[in-house]
Amino acid sequence: MLAHLAKPAPRNGWRVSEPPPPYGVPLPQTPAIRRVVAQNPGPMTGNGTNSWLAEHAGGCVVIDPGSAEPAHLDALVAAAAGRPLTHIILTHTHHDHLDGARPLGQRLGIPVCGFHASEDPDFTPDTGLHDGDRIAGLRVLHTPGHASDHICLETADGIIFTGDHVMGWSTTMIPPAPYGSVRQFLRSMDILRARRARLLLPAHGPAITRVEACIDGLVAHRIAREESIMALMPARPSTLDEIVDGLYHNLRPGLRRAARLNLQAHLEKLLEDGKVLLHGDHWARTTA
Repeated sequence: MLAHLAKPAPRNGWRVSEPPPPYGVPLPQTPAIRRVVAQNPGPMTGNGTNSWLAEHAGGCVVIDPGSAEPAHLDALVAAAAGRPLTHIILTHTHHDHLDGARPLGQRLGIPVCGFHASEDPDFTPDTGLHDGDRIAGLRVLHTPGHASDHICLETADGIIFTGDHVMGWSTTMIPPAPYGSVRQFLRSMDILRARRARLLLPAHGPAITRVEACIDGLVAHRIAREESIMALMPARPSTLDEIVDGLYHNLRPGLRRAARLNLQAHLEKLLEDGKVLLHGDHWARTTA
């Protein structure tokens, strides 16, 4: 049984937020870790993509370069403060993480590393990573759910760079198969919780210090979402758009597509669980 089903989790109090941070400025997190926020804010990126620089014995690694804007890439190079940049590592290949990787890698002559089975058909990492690999002082944790090629990166002293898998400012979008999976997302949450990290550093939003509360809160949100879908599923077979209209209210502009994808991913899990049926493009509750 998945660990998240073993006991109830708190549904409130896990969120953390911050005012818009300065862009293009190295923001120290620890003596060996700095953050540079890309100037790409939006409804899906919050204040922007966090590009993390983490020192290791051979130099410094850049995690999620994000924007390809020259000013952002210049800021990443400057943030290394003279230490050699040795690797670029992607937590996954969504464009708000990927776009700056090749330009920065070519500029510096360093490899772009990512999960060996890339979700983006147009991108192949120079160094393909597998679960459990160690690179630049970091341990690779394969954490699919938000993306099939999503990885988190763990330091030796209990810090995890969580990409989009765990964020404190918002829940992550889970797309339907083959790109995402609610079931895989929950299993990946179990993996992260078992690591007992002391600090989580996401790709969007501030650092997360209340690690267990955040993970448990995000899991509880998913379980509650599943319960609300089942409670609000129309008695008659309905399309995704009809169910979205009944389930989500006051959606912010630009979030309907994400809500629709999230709903489809949840319905796919409920279909596997035998709780809903799919007839063509119409979904319905099972009668059992």
